[in-house]
Amino acid sequence: MDVLWMIPLLLFPLLMWTSSTFVFYFKKFFYVAWMMCLALITIPLCILKSGGRDVENMRIIRSMVRHVKYFLGLRFEVTGWEHLQTEGPYVIISNHQSSLDVLGLMEILPDRCTMIAKKELIYAGTVGLICWLGGIVFINRKKTSDAKSVMADAAKTMLDEQIRLWVFPEGTRNQKGDLLPFKKGAFHLAVQAQVPIIPVVFSSYSSFYLRKEKQFNSGTITLKILPKIETKGMTSEDISSLSDKCFNVMRSAFLNISESVTQSNGPLRH
Repeated sequence: MDVLWMIPLLLFPLLMWTSSTFVFYFKKFFYVAWMMCLALITIPLCILKSGGRDVENMRIIRSMVRHVKYFLGLRFEVTGWEHLQTEGPYVIISNHQSSLDVLGLMEILPDRCTMIAKKELIYAGTVGLICWLGGIVFINRKKTSDAKSVMADAAKTMLDEQIRLWVFPEGTRNQKGDLLPFKKGAFHLAVQAQVPIIPVVFSSYSSFYLRKEKQFNSGTITLKILPKIETKGMTSEDISSLSDKCFNVMRSAFLNISESVTQSNGPLRH
């Protein structure tokens, strides 16, 4: 029996060394499981601090999550910190590649900032509950009328409570090496509240993480915070041009920093 117990102990380092597929699934499993455990620990802390749902709970969540990158072998290089030193409410928009984006988000998340996320996330066990406690705004992407109503309420809340909101305007995860066309919700939100937009760009993960090919190595992610884009004086008629402007500056930054990061990390071997 003692010998049988030794087999998995011997197999684990062997598989970690020889099988990239095993490493991929192990890291993915660890990431999800550890985040759920962290949420379980953080839930009572948030309730004790704020008594329930409150954007201030994001401070606790942020501090609890920031170490996870080390377990996954990830490192963040951030440029443009000065652009987040903006007073009052604003909308942050960023590209969206995978659930790993949460780690980058927590790396630079400003105070009194929460997210807009898909409604399904609230059912994700302890993670869903901690998202709710952190004041995350949930939208039903399948019902446009519901989403617009939530965005209108979010604009009012931003001004009344002086909070910031982080939005992924692509609307879904995308690892195709470019940005998807932006949905208009984030821009309606910013224009309705007359608050600036701060674009944030994550470099491509393709040099260390490929979901379809089951590759998940160590790597560096560049986060570039771009200058704010004002919306004061804009109306609903300016939404399309505002969206196009944000898309163009973010796409240019994405292609630029992704090329630099790929050269630094080296190509991912299949």
